This record gives sequence, C-alpha cells and structure tokens, in this order.
Amino acid sequence: MLYHLLFPLSNVWSPFNLFQYITFRAVMASIFALLISFLIGPWVIRQLTHHQIGEQIRSTGPQSHHIKKGTPTMGGVMVLTAILLPTLLFAQLNNVYIQIIIIATLWMGLFGFIDDYLKVIKKKESGLIARYKLAGQITLGIIISAWMYFRPEFAELWSYTSVPFFKDTVLSLGWFYPIMIILVITGFSNAVNLTDGLDGLASGLLAISFAVFTGIAYVSGRVDFSNYLNIEYLPGAGELTIFAAATVGACVGFLWFNSAPASVFMGDVGSLSTGSALGTMAVLLKKELLLFIIGGVFVIEALSVLSQWGYFRYTKNKTGKGKRLWKMAPIHHHYELKGWTETKVVIRFWIIGLLFALFSLTTFKIR
Repeated sequence: MLYHLLFPLSNVWSPFNLFQYITFRAVMASIFALLISFLIGPWVIRQLTHHQIGEQIRSTGPQSHHIKKGTPTMGGVMVLTAILLPTLLFAQLNNVYIQIIIIATLWMGLFGFIDDYLKVIKKKESGLIARYKLAGQITLGIIISAWMYFRPEFAELWSYTSVPFFKDTVLSLGWFYPIMIILVITGFSNAVNLTDGLDGLASGLLAISFAVFTGIAYVSGRVDFSNYLNIEYLPGAGELTIFAAATVGACVGFLWFNSAPASVFMGDVGSLSTGSALGTMAVLLKKELLLFIIGGVFVIEALSVLSQWGYFRYTKNKTGKGKRLWKMAPIHHHYELKGWTETKVVIRFWIIGLLFALFSLTTFKIR
C-alpha cells in the first residue's frame, strides 16, 4: 500500500525513492511485524484471558503439561496480524506472488480459527473433524494449482520443481505437479501444527525457515543473483521477500510471549496458517524439494507421528497387541518422557533446525 502511495511521489520528495528497493521494504516489514507483536501482544493476551479462551490439555498428553491448562490460546491471531499488516503496507499488492501467499495464509487461518473455536469455546476436544481440515487443505492446493496454471508469470515453469545439489536441473512433473502442490501444502500445514506442542518450539523453527526463504525469494527475483547461483529466475518473486521477512518478525515477536513458560499459545489458527504459508512459499519459489531440508524438523515431527501409527497398526495386526515405536508422538514428547526438560527439547530442536537451514543454503554451491 505504501509502495503504491509513496513511491510515485519520489519525484516530489526523493526519500520516497527508497520504496523501490525490496531490501528496504523487507527490513521495514520485519521491524513493523516485530513492533506490532510487541504492541498488541499484551492486549491480545488480556482479551483471551478475559474471555476464558484457554488451552485444553489432552488427557493423553504428558502429565507435566497439565499445569498449562487454561493458558490463553488462539494467539495465532496476533501472528497473522503481524504478518499481514506489514505485507499489505510494504509489498506490491498487484503482484501475483503476494496475492497467492496472502490467500493461502488467510484460507488455512480460517480453518484453524474454526478448529480452535470448536475446541476452546464449544469444548469439543477433537475440534474440527480431520477430514474437513484435509478438505480445506486439498482445496487450497487445487486453487493455487489452477491460479498458477492460468497466470502467464508461471507459464514456462508451471509443472517444474528444482532439484537440490544438481546444477541447472529441474524436474518436470507435468499434470502430476498439482498433486505435489497439494502434498506440500497439506503436509507442512499439518507438520507445523504437530510441532506446535512445546513453548516456543514452532514459532522459533518457523522464524528460522522463513529467514532462509527471505534470502531465497530475494535472489530468485534478481536475474544477476539467480544466474550466479544457477537457480531459476522468477520475475516478480522478489516481492515474497517482504512477506517472508514480515513472518520472521512476527514469529520472533510472538516468541517473546510464547517462550517458556508461555503466556500464550499459537493455536491452530496460527500453526495451520503459517504451515500453509511455508508450503506455499516453497511452491511459488520452485523449492518444494528443498523445503524438506529447510523444514527438516517439521518433517521429522510429522514422520514420527506416521511411524508411530504405522508401527502400532503393524504390531497389532501381527501379534494382536499394538506396540509403540516412540514413548509418545510427536517426537518432542518422546524426549520429554525420556527426562529432558521442555526448554532443553526446544533449544536442541532449534539448533537442529538451524543446522538444517544452514545445510539447505549450501545446496546452492554444492552442485
């Protein structure tokens, strides 16, 4: 919005010329997101507390988590506000990349809000039925697939995805590409949701992942940098730098209140929307495969749940009695039950997430 209002006035007042630079707008978006989180955070927490919108702890969860019962949840509305307002202020709103990423974030934010509403307000422990959430995620994948297919910006690379570690290599999936879009968006939306089980865990890992995508979006939108790194040049994709930077600021700002002991939880409204945004970001930048490295901890968390379920079903069918592969899934609970403190689990998972992020950056030179 400010780009459209102020940059045309640069011939009147030269400092407005700064708005043409993505780097300036990205930094400003990140700072604004951080400040918005700090400013509205206490008010949001007070409102959630006043309306008794508190976390409902699963009876099957770790015993140590029962002291968290009643902690304000649905704090994801704070995250969404801190992401979307700076994006609307500093990004080019007629840019198709920005339009898609905003819709993807709001879409799953709505499903997450309904899920939280049913769990917290209506006291339905299961929340929104899983198949409805899955239907929403699949529908979003279909919408994004069609949107990209009919836009000229994606005409040349619509069905392609880049392959890490291979120079100038892209994989054409043809009409199977929409399936990949659905899998990536659905998978990471759910993976972030599963990871959001300890104070600060998901928000810290999201900040790390989006920090990587801030750099990738910037270089992908510049022909000189993309040619130097031998990655796909995507005209207009540089605007995603603003969204990614705003998300980093929003997640760090939320972490101020979400760090142990948490004053507020993200809730599904935050985890489903940011997970969807993460998957959509990878799709738009043609980095779907690289996302499995960047978001490696999210992948591990999701796989721990799938492996727990699969092993239980396998042993039950074979022996008549189901056995667990992990003490509890997702895997962060496994380490809690092994005796690690919650803070130790979170910090160590952050370190692993940072290692994944750094390793993902090396793929641009190791080819």
